[in-house]
Amino acid sequence: MFIGHFGVGFAAKRVAKRPSLGTLFLASQFIDLLWPVFLLTGLEKVAIDPGNTAFTPLNFIYYPFSHSLLGVLIWSVLFGIIYYLIKKDIKTLLLLGGLVTSHWILDLITHRPDLSLFPGSNIKVGLGLWNSVILTIIVEVLIFLGGAYIYMKTTRSQNKKGKFGLWGLIAFLLIIYIMNIVGPPPPSSQAIGIVGLTQWLLVLWAYWIDRNRIAN
Repeated sequence: MFIGHFGVGFAAKRVAKRPSLGTLFLASQFIDLLWPVFLLTGLEKVAIDPGNTAFTPLNFIYYPFSHSLLGVLIWSVLFGIIYYLIKKDIKTLLLLGGLVTSHWILDLITHRPDLSLFPGSNIKVGLGLWNSVILTIIVEVLIFLGGAYIYMKTTRSQNKKGKFGLWGLIAFLLIIYIMNIVGPPPPSSQAIGIVGLTQWLLVLWAYWIDRNRIAN
């Protein structure tokens, strides 16, 4: 799942209005922000394997540090603790930790059985929504657009930056999503890692948007 994670981040603004949208994006997409680093350093592995599932040509061979259930739970706790040490906000700590964990839950729905329970585990899980392109698009786009709608209803723009910046981000994410579906497979795992790192720019974009919007 890709844009669905951002949809969850959008929607979380309704639960806690104090954290920036950038922080909510950071938490909901945190696992996929770590993964490119582990991929480029050789700690985790992915292969280009067209036909691996109907939706994506990526074969996630080994990624227990970022995407195992135990790994995600540890990252969730660390993320929440670091936020609490900075902001002293227990409610938001719980929300952000839940957002990090939500990433694994959504991936569980979409991935084929390639998510391990803990590093070294031979038991791998995944419900395989990616085996259907149509169902994947329907589920993910609904989550994304639903979350974006909730964010727009929870906040209001203070200026044109807040208005058009948000619409620009929504449009950009949808375009990237479409390109991932209809475009050619990535040339290499290294290219995947490099492109994956650019997701940090989306987090920065979200911080900028939220500075120009105010919670209702």
